Amino acid sequence: MPVEVGCAAEGDGYRCRVDVSDATGTSHHLVRVSRKDFDRWRRGRSVEELVASSFAFLLEREPRASILKEFDLSVIQRYFPEFGAVMTERS
Repeated sequence: MPVEVGCAAEGDGYRCRVDVSDATGTSHHLVRVSRKDFDRWRRGRSVEELVASSFAFLLEREPRASILKEFDLSVIQRYFPEFGAVMTERS
């Protein structure tokens, strides 16, 4: 499933627009990434790559339509406790 990510620095972190497309359409999401979370999970990735990897993680577990429209990246761990460990392992 194609995931397009564009991020811009904002305050103490980043604001990312994410578009996820499939045969039925495209969903749009706004994801905030704090510098602390970026440093914790980046593993050599750009912020765009980290967010794309995070969406790959989400799409392995739920349909596109179930992903929140706006959220902080760290919120994923509340719904999926394994998120932190998986992001630390992925590069």
